[in-house]
Amino acid sequence: MKPRKIPMRMCVGCREMKEKRELIRIVRTPEGETLIDPTGKKSGRGAYVCRSPECLKRAIKQKQLERQLQASLTDEVNEALMAEMNRLATEGIPEA
Repeated sequence: MKPRKIPMRMCVGCREMKEKRELIRIVRTPEGETLIDPTGKKSGRGAYVCRSPECLKRAIKQKQLERQLQASLTDEVNEALMAEMNRLATEGIPEA
């Protein structure tokens, strides 16, 4: 039997290739809203980031998140993403 292929994605913060289920997807929905998608199944343009707030901070600072999502992000959106990431880090993130 052939082994299953494990989907890999690159973190936009640290630029490391990791398994898709180890990363969190940030999505820009068709309506233009930017949010964290813990399930990884919402429709829209997505970018992947490690499960640490440091990687998200780095992706925001280097504007990698804006490039990947093809949208300019306001300070309010960035702060909301950081708050949500910190909340998920303390509560635990559901596996996709």
